[in-house]
Amino acid sequence: MHLVGVRVEMPTNSPIVLLRESEGQHRVLPIFIGPVEATAIAFAQNGVITARPLTHDLLRDLLVALGVGVERIVITELRDRTFYAEIEMTTNGSSHKVSSRPSDAIALAARLGTPIFADESVLEEAAVTMSDDDDEEDDEVERFREFLEGVNPEDFAS
Repeated sequence: MHLVGVRVEMPTNSPIVLLRESEGQHRVLPIFIGPVEATAIAFAQNGVITARPLTHDLLRDLLVALGVGVERIVITELRDRTFYAEIEMTTNGSSHKVSSRPSDAIALAARLGTPIFADESVLEEAAVTMSDDDDEEDDEVERFREFLEGVNPEDFAS
């Protein structure tokens, strides 16, 4: 998945992170997130450096200092309108998975350049298909806007 970025869904002003498939159908996975996490993701994407480390910066620095490699982030499940994720790590030849909110996992991945994946079942249930055809791009964007206008944050709690 490619981290497209953070947007604000109108009229509720709810932040939403958008992930897009890098290959295949190029489906877009929208996940409603909290404003703090939205800021953390946006800061990482835009290379904003704060005077003091934010929580996700601290987590990144701790993992790096301890020699823990973050191999990948996986959006694993959508259950009861809530997304779940795992952070897959390696250290000293051992692999570890840690459960995470997708927003925190994505904020960490944005800082480390870690690849993001989503289980096919999550994509089938929650992703929006976008076309690669330039002639149809405007129609696809309009359909996506209509989707965003009709969805509520409760439909995709993080």
